[in-house]
Amino acid sequence: MTLAGVKIILVEPAGPLNVGSVARVMKNFDLNQLVLVNPQCDPWGTQARQMAVHAQDILDGLVSVETLPAALQGCKRAIATTGVIHDWDAPLESPRTALPWLLEEIGQPAALIFGREDRGLTNQELNYAQRFVHIPTSSSYSSLNLATAVAICCYELSQIQDIEQKSKGEEVKENGSSENTSDSEIASIELMEGYYQQLESLLLKIGYLYPHTVASRMEKFRQLYNRAQLQNREVAMLRGILRQVEWALSSHKNHENL
Repeated sequence: MTLAGVKIILVEPAGPLNVGSVARVMKNFDLNQLVLVNPQCDPWGTQARQMAVHAQDILDGLVSVETLPAALQGCKRAIATTGVIHDWDAPLESPRTALPWLLEEIGQPAALIFGREDRGLTNQELNYAQRFVHIPTSSSYSSLNLATAVAICCYELSQIQDIEQKSKGEEVKENGSSENTSDSEIASIELMEGYYQQLESLLLKIGYLYPHTVASRMEKFRQLYNRAQLQNREVAMLRGILRQVEWALSSHKNHENL
């Protein structure tokens, strides 16, 4: 995976100056996929273009969508950034620790998600990511500007790619060949969403979930499966189990009605 395969996703950005600054820093580090989720400003206006300077092509090519799942279409790996310390089981990692994982996947786009300028990402939005980045800052003033946070992550990604390319070049010199390791069997975010919907429907049907607790319970399931990083065949197996349970419930109900 090269940097060109990494989507930078901004959720509901409110400042056109920030959008333009993000485009500029992406251009600095050879990233070109900018996706905005329900933008609260004009990303193609004068202010954004003034800040973008020579990154007009990034603004012209950006994609605007209504929802985060739409922005993540096609992605198998997603990292969300957060300025809030959560009490989740999933650890908060530094950019240098977490971001190499985005570049391991071959042939599929990956995503780096940034939240709103004033309040970041909601818990529901964080659930779409498998790993989480927190940029350590001074306790006396911890708040980071959105464009600054993007710049730090883009810089780290570019450094990671440089190191990997140099390492691969040295390996080829030593061994005379390069070995490609593919992790393409990891289930896509879209595939996992289909599984979550099927699981939620079944658990409501059997009374394990209730309408007033479904959101919080499903968050726990999402966090569990995100940590597991399921493969396609494993998701297929789990969905097969759910279908068999649904069939058994239907058969039992039909038998009672005879």
